[in-house]
Amino acid sequence: MTRLRVGIVFGGTSEEHPVSVKSARQVAEHIDTRKYEPFWIGITKDGTWKLCDGPDTDWEDGGGRPAVLSPDRGVGGLLVLDKGQYEEVALDLVLPVLHGRFGEDGAVQGLLELSGIPYVGCDVQSSALCMDKSFTYVVAESAGIATPSFLIVPPGGVPDADALTYPVFVKPARSGSSFGVTKVSAAADLAEAVEIARQFDSKVLIEEAVVASEVGCAVLGNDPDLVTGEVDRIALTHGFFKIHQEADPESGSENSTPIVPADIPAEKRTLVQETAKAVYRALGCRGLARVDMFLKDDGTVVLNEVNTLPGLTPYSRYPRMMAAAGLPLGEVIDRIVAAALAGRIR
Repeated sequence: MTRLRVGIVFGGTSEEHPVSVKSARQVAEHIDTRKYEPFWIGITKDGTWKLCDGPDTDWEDGGGRPAVLSPDRGVGGLLVLDKGQYEEVALDLVLPVLHGRFGEDGAVQGLLELSGIPYVGCDVQSSALCMDKSFTYVVAESAGIATPSFLIVPPGGVPDADALTYPVFVKPARSGSSFGVTKVSAAADLAEAVEIARQFDSKVLIEEAVVASEVGCAVLGNDPDLVTGEVDRIALTHGFFKIHQEADPESGSENSTPIVPADIPAEKRTLVQETAKAVYRALGCRGLARVDMFLKDDGTVVLNEVNTLPGLTPYSRYPRMMAAAGLPLGEVIDRIVAAALAGRIR
């Protein structure tokens, strides 16, 4: 049987580089090599691309061969430097396992559109929309989905601290996970929080602190054939949920525990799942995404954010929610590959 030649891109230059490498290791462990011939494309922290043996090797410290994904559709894959000459390596599909900037924001997706190679996940427009939280909220709200109230602090802008009702959350508008996020309880602390956020993005968001339970839903597929995982709930002991900020995430978090299936009534689980699908459709998502939401005591579901290339590490929420719904990671990989090939525009 001819195997599908799959380029798996991981690493990257964003602050989520280590998480991406861990996600790629899980893909390596669960991908069915009887069906797929993987080509591992590691991007170092400084942006160097390498064709390597996999995410468990010394690819970042001297291993691998220099490689680029060619935008030339006549190549249809990689140009790999070998002994002073470039070798063409054709690919049938690309699976990006990248998180954050230059992975989920449409940048890599644009390169893949130029190359003509089918790829897993959201397209350029959807990736860019979901990466910018303010754009996400505007589109979702226009579709009738509740969102937090917010204001934008442009580059160089100074917010009126006395005009806000506290507490608020200050966030980079276009950054992954919870990097640069601060909960601000008093006007005196706002300026510092804005500066922290600006370390990750020049555009800053200040939004209301929604009093609610944090819930999430994994979504898989292309509209109208969408599958959801089990809903999870993040149980907090104190503070706020800081995903991928833990000192040792494999051993758990100091203030949060994911509960999956969520310990909420069945009708509320269904409401969260249906809201996640509505968000997914409104933002034009395809392939996969994790939709994070708030569930208020009155039953209202409020959008938090959308992750178009969610973490696939052993402690990540997306694979846990899918596994709880009876879909192990190997089957998830099969389905997102099939969705990418089915959704290809010829």
